[in-house]
Amino acid sequence: MRVLILGANGMMGPWVSKLLNKNHEIIETDLVKIDSNINFYKIDISNLNEVLEISQNVDAIINLSVYRNNRDLAFNVNTLGTYNMMKAAEEHKIPRIINTGPHFVLAGPSFETYDFNINSDIPNQSGVNIYALTKSLGNEICKIFADNNDFIYVQTLLFYHLYSEELILGGSHQINKFDKLRESLNPFSVTWEDAAMAIKLALEIELEKLDSRAETYFISEDLPHRKFMNSKAKNKLGWIPRNKLKSLWSYDE
Repeated sequence: MRVLILGANGMMGPWVSKLLNKNHEIIETDLVKIDSNINFYKIDISNLNEVLEISQNVDAIINLSVYRNNRDLAFNVNTLGTYNMMKAAEEHKIPRIINTGPHFVLAGPSFETYDFNINSDIPNQSGVNIYALTKSLGNEICKIFADNNDFIYVQTLLFYHLYSEELILGGSHQINKFDKLRESLNPFSVTWEDAAMAIKLALEIELEKLDSRAETYFISEDLPHRKFMNSKAKNKLGWIPRNKLKSLWSYDE
């Protein structure tokens, strides 16, 4: 497939590009080029014309773009940028869209604080900060475009705290850094490696196997408290989380 990656220079981008580059033609886009970029084009995701132009003749779009703090920039990237992506999918008849975000795009404090065994098909109740609200709006935009275009399939993958397997395995030799990793562990944690593999599987799944044209998955490791459920990603995508992060939640090791 010819795959367009928006926001390729974010923290997730290099993991995804490395995994996909063996079997797909990758087009990487962002505002700034870095040394590891493959087939790079500078674009502003909030500019509709730029997104429309770069999206011509692609088979799939993966949206890794994100902005967290500034109100205007967060809206331009997380909401308007997602709209531009979906508009490009509609105009160029692009069937495969992979969108990403944090778990509180869907499961804000009303779920996170009080509930248990939370699955990714729950009613949308996002968090209330600018990051959550603008990404949640983008998620709703994806669903509306999928509802109104019978050739568009959107899969949204939600993850939150991400860890490098290399850092975890080497962490015990860096006590202070490792303790900080322990403190940051929460019920929605995953390694970069496993999150990137989930994106690859979502990209490559046969669209006819999806239950609907707008699917959402929680991407987290098999953590013991089971607050968030990753069973849908396992069952539908065939995703197998490889790192239980046991060294971070168990003091037996």
